[in-house]
Amino acid sequence: MAKKSEDVKIILPIIANGKTKLAAIDPRSTCNFSGDKAATVAIFAQLNAQLVELQEVLYAENKHKLLVVLQATDTGGKDGVIRKVFSGVNPSGVHVASFKAPTPDELEHDYLWRVHQRVPGKGEMVIFNRSHYEDVLITRVEGWIDDRAAKRRFRQINDFEAMLVEEGTIIIKFFLHISKEEQKERLQDRLDDKAKNWKFNPGDLVARGKWDEYQRVYEEAINATSSPHAPWHIVPADRNWVRDLYVCSVIVSTLRDLKMRYPDPAPGLEKIVIK
Repeated sequence: MAKKSEDVKIILPIIANGKTKLAAIDPRSTCNFSGDKAATVAIFAQLNAQLVELQEVLYAENKHKLLVVLQATDTGGKDGVIRKVFSGVNPSGVHVASFKAPTPDELEHDYLWRVHQRVPGKGEMVIFNRSHYEDVLITRVEGWIDDRAAKRRFRQINDFEAMLVEEGTIIIKFFLHISKEEQKERLQDRLDDKAKNWKFNPGDLVARGKWDEYQRVYEEAINATSSPHAPWHIVPADRNWVRDLYVCSVIVSTLRDLKMRYPDPAPGLEKIVIK
């Protein structure tokens, strides 16, 4: 590897500590990164190349498991992160799991049943595009569960993630934090650009009307479930280039800290001649 792990810790992370206030975090923050956009793009390209190589070693070594959780309000940038940060990785070892409205079969089971089936196996990296946290977010805003049930689920989620970690899964959770003003611009862009019309869902305007309530339940869920073994990173996401740099640098640093290596080759390879 060309870079040392210290070299990729270029973003000052914002990790929820149980008392985090989303309103106190600027969605346009650069997290103390001093570079401009052009410099950031160049650094991000280097980090992405490192991620591609590290993911290949992760897959080959077949030892570690990495779960990346992405949560955000509508237009928060989850799809953008997946396209940019994970560009070039080996699709054999990287999978994206999206959790939409539960199917009738899923509703017959507990809310974590469908989630457990999608967690990574050895050598895999799995990205949750939305996740089990939907069951303590939209369910609360819409009144499908009350605060007492939500607190019970916070405990269950903490126990679930602790079990995954104890069984060898590394969990990194990112909340992509955008402002209400930025969401307005992104929604308007989906209306103005015919190529993006398909992305516009009138239901997003209903959720936007409940912005303050969503911010409250996100804040409570993040504070209740951010732990040393499964921390929540609050990612200022109004600026895509900061968002991508943040996410990529955290993942690269995490993988580097594993000190992974390719498996030893089969003995006698030096004697083999391909004819």
